[in-house]
Amino acid sequence: MERVDEAVLATERYGSQETWKYRLKGDVIKRERQDEGSLRRGGSITGAFKSIFLPQGYPESVSEDYVQYQIWDTLQAFSSSLSGTLATQASLKGVGVGNQEATVAAATITWLLRDGTGMLGRILFAWLKGSKLDSEAKKWRLFADILNDIAMFIEILAPYYPPMFTLIACIAGVFKSIVGVAGGATRAALTVHQARRNNMADISAKDGSQETLVNLAGLLVSLVLIPLVTDNPRLTFALFFLFTTLHLFANYKAVRSVVMETLNEARLSIVLHQYLSDERVLSPREANQREPVFLELRREVPIKLGVSLRELVKSPQDLQLALKNHHKPFLIGVRQGCVSVCLSSDASVPEEIEAACQAVCLATVLKASPPPQQLKQLSVSKSQDPWVLVSESYKFMDQMFPPFLQGLKEARWLTDRTLLDWNEWRVDWRKKMS
Repeated sequence: MERVDEAVLATERYGSQETWKYRLKGDVIKRERQDEGSLRRGGSITGAFKSIFLPQGYPESVSEDYVQYQIWDTLQAFSSSLSGTLATQASLKGVGVGNQEATVAAATITWLLRDGTGMLGRILFAWLKGSKLDSEAKKWRLFADILNDIAMFIEILAPYYPPMFTLIACIAGVFKSIVGVAGGATRAALTVHQARRNNMADISAKDGSQETLVNLAGLLVSLVLIPLVTDNPRLTFALFFLFTTLHLFANYKAVRSVVMETLNEARLSIVLHQYLSDERVLSPREANQREPVFLELRREVPIKLGVSLRELVKSPQDLQLALKNHHKPFLIGVRQGCVSVCLSSDASVPEEIEAACQAVCLATVLKASPPPQQLKQLSVSKSQDPWVLVSESYKFMDQMFPPFLQGLKEARWLTDRTLLDWNEWRVDWRKKMS
């Protein structure tokens, strides 16, 4: 039995890393570590490393996929740093460094043109694709890194084509500006996913520290590489392709390791098709493993979410057909092989998920491949008027969606917010009809 004068008055812990006890010894309260054999936090190299480079409260303050993603991300950043050194050397050679005939003015103009075209490219890309970066963060993250490698390869080639060096440098500048926008925006989206205690700023800051450390290591290795590759194009290209292969592999593994619990169109489609096949709702980890991470150039049956009413109906008769068997805060139609969805301003997030599910079902029926078992009855209406198919799909969703939504919740998918790529059009057709 514990003596009264050594009783434990209180215990405390720092996250999940260490536990301390407060004991009463005589008239003095003493603080001692529960595990006497372990070292004080920060007193070891490992503890100091965690304090400097990992978010406070790790691992509870981050998502479960944080470590795996950061390991692959660190590897890709290191290989990219080495490839960047080779590209920078080629760019400097191209603008005339080491060439007595080159002028400062010519080099400055080339650099300004490259930066200027890059700025324009950054603005245009953000305008055209900025809204897509949240919903397809994995795809655009991988796209950005592939494009970055292409840009560096172009920079290495540029010195071998002196008459076209400025043009090639400008093209590479545009590519790198797109990489900056896509890479930065998707990294922010992944940071939102990783933050579990509203600690996005801390995670972002520590990610910056990790990247700085990696770039410092890359710089030290580059100091060894530069003398070896100078005036040795074969070794330059051999090392570049080696680093690029490592970079792309690490990036692929990094985006594959991310397990997002929010539904975008790809993950919703995967989960829904599995449910229609065997009535089983996939977990976030299972669905993320199946999610494609490469951008699609063209889809067999495109889906447009949040479109204007004019893209859906062309006449009063079309609107009447669209409202047949309808009691939802969204309208769905099929036009020119595309499934379009109009959304009401008072639609809730579960209703947005339902609208997207119905659109996915219609797109699946319209495809050439055989539909899942539960959609075979709906596919009977495929050969009829598209509005008949849409009307039947409302009846189908009334039976299918409630248990599917409950299954999503039980599988720990987030149903209070989504990453579905909705446009900003909202329609109030009830007022229009009155």
